[in-house]
Amino acid sequence: MIRYRVEPADLHGHHFLVTLTVPQPAQLQVLSLPVWINGSYMVREFGRHLSGLQARQGRRSVALRQLDKTTWEAACSGRGALVLTYRVYAFDTSVRAAFLDSRRGFFNNTSLCLRVHGREAGVHRLELARLPRGWQVATAMPAAADGTPLAFEAGGYDELVDHPFELGAFWRGSFEAGGVPHEFIVAGALPGFDGERLLADARRICDAQIRFWHGEEGSRAPFDRYVFLLNTVEDGYGGLEHRASTALIAGRRDLPRAGMDGSKGSISDGYLTLLGLISHEYFHTWNVKRLKPAELASVDWQRENHTELLWFFEGFTSYYDELFLQRSGLIDAPRYLKLLAKTVNTVAATPGRTVQSVAAASFDAWVKYYRSDENTPNSTVSYYLKGALVALCLDLTLRQRGRSLDALMRSLWQRSGGGPVTEGDIADALAALVPGEAGRRLVADLHGWVHGTGELPVTTLLDAAGVAARPERAGFAAALGLRLSEGPVSGVQVKSVLAGSPAQAAGVSAGDELLAVDGWRIRRLDDALAWLRPGAPFDLLLVRDQRVLTLTVQPEPDGPLAGTLALQLQDSPLKAAAARRRDWLGV
Repeated sequence: MIRYRVEPADLHGHHFLVTLTVPQPAQLQVLSLPVWINGSYMVREFGRHLSGLQARQGRRSVALRQLDKTTWEAACSGRGALVLTYRVYAFDTSVRAAFLDSRRGFFNNTSLCLRVHGREAGVHRLELARLPRGWQVATAMPAAADGTPLAFEAGGYDELVDHPFELGAFWRGSFEAGGVPHEFIVAGALPGFDGERLLADARRICDAQIRFWHGEEGSRAPFDRYVFLLNTVEDGYGGLEHRASTALIAGRRDLPRAGMDGSKGSISDGYLTLLGLISHEYFHTWNVKRLKPAELASVDWQRENHTELLWFFEGFTSYYDELFLQRSGLIDAPRYLKLLAKTVNTVAATPGRTVQSVAAASFDAWVKYYRSDENTPNSTVSYYLKGALVALCLDLTLRQRGRSLDALMRSLWQRSGGGPVTEGDIADALAALVPGEAGRRLVADLHGWVHGTGELPVTTLLDAAGVAARPERAGFAAALGLRLSEGPVSGVQVKSVLAGSPAQAAGVSAGDELLAVDGWRIRRLDDALAWLRPGAPFDLLLVRDQRVLTLTVQPEPDGPLAGTLALQLQDSPLKAAAARRRDWLGV
């Protein structure tokens, strides 16, 4: 049995102390730390935080030779256990790595636990030692079979690194969904947040998703227990899925407060964002942790693992995360359509959608999506957002043929046994769902949507489902093709300039600080709307590299950017459209 002992040894210095015991090591035992964490497609070099690595067998020091940036070789002798000790610096507040201070600890085992090459199978045991007084522990990793306190066991290395840990004095609540116990952990919350409301709303989401995958009287969820690990901060957002848990980060002001109106139309935007995150990561329990790209059926922890299927596993999950807020009764159909319109407009305002397909964007996630810069909107498209629109188009097209995306997802689950799939498997399941020439055309349409760079038929399909897409005036910055950072202290800073926009034609660049419009000082770009004539050119005073420049900007003649839409329920849809809308949204 491979054993890890993890101690929060230096709270103020932010270091965990790890002791790894390897019984019967190889003569030249190789050990390594992963360079990435599954679900977050970027090489993160966790080994850079490891220091002080030492090895012994009994009283004998064992020589270590570093083979590359994150791999070591221990020269062992005899059959005695190899014991390694090392420190890990932990000061990353994200969900992807490790954190430790005097109030809280958190870690993913990709950051802490060296992989013992050749011994990845079999039980891996992790024990926590010397926790500060009053600290609790939360994880979905099963407790050790021998009942030792603060000891946990996983069935292999891949399972070990799929169970994050939360440590500290946190809030803990529980509920049952689909016959399975669920825990909800909240760290860093302001006093007085409404934990019962959070539990009740999370339960509605979980119940709806379990029914989606397994039916009203279907099989149980593919886990015996599930844990939400939410860390609340002043400003933050993100999540990372695991096989029986998820690590979340959100703004503490987004938590529900006592007395908050619970009606569908009045839920706050911040809390709605948190519920969407919960829905997204929970849906991943099926769609990416079990149903997964074939390329990720067996991962390589030392390098990038490419797949073209993130449009399906992240994008389709992004489609369903907000849809389940509506299906579970947390928001009404108009509020859902408002969320959907935001996705439609964001993709439409991304010039990169005409440059790179969503399949290619999936493959390039390692170097583009997770390493975005000022040119990212012009060179690629989000596989989350465009993938969600592909899912929408496929769902609405299937509903014209009396089927649905729901049926396709469940068919893939059953066909694969809840396991790896290829793009060919998705096409085969689609063809089986819609047989004949209609199915073949739909498979071809899906291939074009995913591998091409043309516009998706979103508005046409929405119209056929009883939803109107009406033009809406864009904001001033968006109409000029600018993405800005604005604040009373920082001023107006240009983050990105969109390709083909009036701002790019005028020569505005990322990094510019905007000072004045037609001679008048601005604190926000919208201030200039008070004196500008619609469609008229104006002088823009800016600073670039300590030089003051004046550029002339010619807005688009009609003002709004094409593709900025508001989505609304049609008042009197055609009979067929009304039926599809009822089937889709229940209204």
